[in-house]
Amino acid sequence: MRDLVKVFNISLSFNHPYHSKGTHNSFYMALDVLIGLQWGDEGKGKIVDYLSTDYHIIARFQGGPNAGHTIVIDGQSFVLHTIPSGIFRDGVENIIGNGVVIDPITLLKEIAALEAIGVPVRERLLIGQKAHLILPTHRWLDAASEQAKGKKKIGSTLRGIGPTYMDKTGRNGLRVGDILRDDFIQRYEDLKRKHLQLLHLYPDVEFDMEKEEGHWLEAIEAMRTLRQISCEYYINEALRSNKRILAEGAQGSMLDIDYGTYPFVTSSNTVTAGVCTGLGVSPSTIGEVIGIVKAYTTRVGGGPFPTELHDEMGEYLQNEGHEFGATTGRPRRCGWLDYLQLNYTIMLSGVTQIVLTKTDILNQLDTIKVAHAYQTSNGETLTQLPYRLDGEDITPIYTDYPGWKTDLNAVKNWSHLPTATQNYIHAIEQNTGVPIRIISTGPERDALIVKRD
Repeated sequence: MRDLVKVFNISLSFNHPYHSKGTHNSFYMALDVLIGLQWGDEGKGKIVDYLSTDYHIIARFQGGPNAGHTIVIDGQSFVLHTIPSGIFRDGVENIIGNGVVIDPITLLKEIAALEAIGVPVRERLLIGQKAHLILPTHRWLDAASEQAKGKKKIGSTLRGIGPTYMDKTGRNGLRVGDILRDDFIQRYEDLKRKHLQLLHLYPDVEFDMEKEEGHWLEAIEAMRTLRQISCEYYINEALRSNKRILAEGAQGSMLDIDYGTYPFVTSSNTVTAGVCTGLGVSPSTIGEVIGIVKAYTTRVGGGPFPTELHDEMGEYLQNEGHEFGATTGRPRRCGWLDYLQLNYTIMLSGVTQIVLTKTDILNQLDTIKVAHAYQTSNGETLTQLPYRLDGEDITPIYTDYPGWKTDLNAVKNWSHLPTATQNYIHAIEQNTGVPIRIISTGPERDALIVKRD
């Protein structure tokens, strides 16, 4: 498997040689980025785990425990919410960057679960001092705010992400580095008091504050034993030392706070630009941008979804693909691939190569559809995403591709893929202008095919 990873990364190094920086003629290794190009749940965890053997550092740069990155090892599934997906690999450092928001309870549960199976988490994990903390009252506010929206709910995971980012931008938040301050408890009490006052604006929701606060304060004590770093200095020094770094995104590009399907979005920047603010690196350090794409499309929660299927095919994709949220357990809405949506997120992030996942879920289909344009209710044909996807009736216009009617799980190289599968993959490349380098053919970490040009 490592040989395949090396093949993949040879192409990365060839396409993006070392970057000359600074006034001292130093050389920086490029920082590669891996992001989801749809509405999340594209399979980022598995791919990061697979690629991490050829990186020194895996760094999460945004989001929080609303993420759910699933990795299947020897038939056992592991779901990571905060810890980067390189944690299972020897010799790989895993950084929770400054742009992440951390729930101490969730983090400590993850650490305990991993340590229980022998993963030396504390040796491999570092936490940025400037990452913000999720308080129990943030989760309470999240639940109360979502309840107050009624039918206009945005589909929040209720993990306190939004209220935490609101406190961050409102300059009220608590950060990881604050837990070592002598006045930390007083600062916590001040912020909690503010939240309790805000809760009077919302309808009552069930929340056991005394119990949750007790667990949270215990987790804070445990967090004091974890390694904190100045993320921006640490990452940049690693680049100067020619260490290979992979920035791991959470959620998907269509959930970006600025460029997603607002207001049905997350609270952070999920596109490549978020790497710079989330880790403290300059745009010039970015090397390869690896976009993860499902062979079809899914979405959790509310919001527009032009290619969504409300029929037996949608149910088939949901059941065959086990499309239930790794974080919330909610069923995912399913639909066909969408070139307009995909080209939009590729443009935003400067994607240089694609990893196609869940190709095997389409194994039994006679015909596979992909949207190449939209028809509006007034007869206009769109080839770019409009300002509002939910602003008017939009009907996708599809291109049909023949299915392969073959089990792909046992296929280990590109030349053995059915011709129909290869044609489907080539069509995606032609319509996006981006090469597909890896194809996932099953849930296991080694069910992957590296495609060579």
